[in-house]
Amino acid sequence: MVNCPECVSREVSKKRKQLEADFKAEEQEEGFEFRAPPYREMEDGIDFEGLGLIMKLDPATKHFICKRCGLYATREQVSDIRYKLSRKESTKSDKQYDYLDWWQKSKKDKDES
Repeated sequence: MVNCPECVSREVSKKRKQLEADFKAEEQEEGFEFRAPPYREMEDGIDFEGLGLIMKLDPATKHFICKRCGLYATREQVSDIRYKLSRKESTKSDKQYDYLDWWQKSKKDKDES
């Protein structure tokens, strides 16, 4: 049972936007900062069968077909698409952490990298 990575990604982004909208009212009242759950946790809360996100296998060509968006791909291509879509975008704090990590290395380690 393979889920369409593009459709799942769209559903996760919809869910993330809904969570952000729901949290905005609470955030203004209490002064909290919103942090969305990781992609995997957001993906766990989606009903794949109910939304039609399950891909069908074409046994003649060994390709999976999404009836919702029309994606036609092999298992390897589906895996590659899923990896690309679920990668975390680097944020400013990530870049600052990387710089701090580099700064704290010894000079010998810096010369090697």
